[in-house]
Amino acid sequence: MSRIENSFKKIITAYDAVKQITDNSTLMFGGFGGVGSPPTLIDEILSKRPKNLTLIGNDAGFPEIGIGKIVCEGLASKLIASHIGSNPVAGKLMSDDNLTVEFSPQGTLVERIRAGGVGLGGILVDIGIDNETVNHEKERITVDGKEYLLESPLTADVAIIYAKKSDSFGNLIYDKTAQNTNPLVAMAGNYTIAEVEEIVPLGHIHPEEIVTPGIFVNSIVQSKGVNWSWVWE
Repeated sequence: MSRIENSFKKIITAYDAVKQITDNSTLMFGGFGGVGSPPTLIDEILSKRPKNLTLIGNDAGFPEIGIGKIVCEGLASKLIASHIGSNPVAGKLMSDDNLTVEFSPQGTLVERIRAGGVGLGGILVDIGIDNETVNHEKERITVDGKEYLLESPLTADVAIIYAKKSDSFGNLIYDKTAQNTNPLVAMAGNYTIAEVEEIVPLGHIHPEEIVTPGIFVNSIVQSKGVNWSWVWE
């Protein structure tokens, strides 16, 4: 089988793609405030209803937008994110001890994801170093006389991302703010599923346009389409 013929095996249905997500899976997701999260995949996950998920991403979305729909259904037991303020249900679940939330500053969070994606052993930060409540379990490392906290890298069993365009090998182009976290999340999943608005033949994307190389993408799913613009109106 030729390389071109084999590349088409990555294009599958959302139903088949989310078979990779099972009870107790660690699931990493792209997007910012729900915008740029993969809506078709999230809806398919809701249909499958895996339990006790650990979610990793920028935020908790909104109750009816993005990963927030999964959080509100109680399918997650843990969330690693920079904030949850846009989803009051997540706050209530946390207060009721039904959701463990690990907060990580936004810049630190994306660097931890990047570190996981490129195989680093962690990153050094000085954010919160004087806050004993936050960092008492984190290792301290001194470099050139300055003390840092060691933040662990983040990876996931499955990563779900959203892109504007893909060829049949999974080379991806993103649109606007969807480029914020999706390219990093794509690298950090042991199995990465890309939901895309448009799938084109191999060779139809100029090499200089590619943001995420297809080597990071295991499966490609055609999006049912969503208009994000109204979210910020």
